Amino acid sequence: MSNADVSGTKIRKKIVNVIVHVILAVLAFIWVLPIFWVILTSLRGEKGSYVTTFFPKTYTFGNYIRLFTDTSILNFPKMFMNTFVIAVFTCIISTIFVLSVSYTMSRMRFKMRKPFMNIAMILGLFPSFMSMIAVYYILKALNLADGSMIPVALIVVFSAGTGVGFYVAKGFFDTVPKALDEAAIIDGATRWQVFTKITVPLSKPIIVYTILTSFMTPWIDFIFAKVICRADAKYYTVSIGLWKMLEKEYIDSWYTCFAAGAVVVSIPIAILFLFTQKFYVEGMSGAVKG
Repeated sequence: MSNADVSGTKIRKKIVNVIVHVILAVLAFIWVLPIFWVILTSLRGEKGSYVTTFFPKTYTFGNYIRLFTDTSILNFPKMFMNTFVIAVFTCIISTIFVLSVSYTMSRMRFKMRKPFMNIAMILGLFPSFMSMIAVYYILKALNLADGSMIPVALIVVFSAGTGVGFYVAKGFFDTVPKALDEAAIIDGATRWQVFTKITVPLSKPIIVYTILTSFMTPWIDFIFAKVICRADAKYYTVSIGLWKMLEKEYIDSWYTCFAAGAVVVSIPIAILFLFTQKFYVEGMSGAVKG
């Protein structure tokens, strides 16, 4: 290959790299812009939802202060704590359910296994809110839809059916060599010991993924929370609280607080992600070395 051909190839590669980086930069800008706008709005000193400028004319932290101090109309601290408690219990229960079902589907062979997997896949194609009315009446029949049992009802709704979504975790468990299980069983280990002592330590990435998705569900769900809580503001979650801030009687005075609330809601998820990220990276590096 001549020097001209080599230089021409290098130039083409550089041009392609420049084009790719420009496209990625534009996509990153589009992705970051709404987040940047929400943060700016949360710091905006002017009230109301209708403004003529992208950047605020005045900046203040008063929206965050009011969010946690002004509880006369919308008690955001109570909503935040309700959601946090529900999210913690949902995260624990859902993670146990998903990992248990996934390990069972991956490692064990029993009658009706394949039909169950097919049924679970078909059910996963339908949005969960299609069963909303039926779920509500079941909870009502069990006396879980009123008063202090509402948080319990939300935990049940968010976690009870998560085991059906086992396909992602099952795919990861399928990559763990079965020879490790067989060797441990030969040495006298039980299925539970194999699961807890061998499979789980080797599956940190999928465990982190399951924890994150389970924890996020109560924070972002609105439909089930609204149906179950109804008009009982004492048990509202943050999604209902943020929605209330956009109603016509509140939007003028609470719009900037809505943006502040959106930022605050993202903080627990971000903290959880930062805390679990190292386990995800360690798990992936261990999988690559293995």
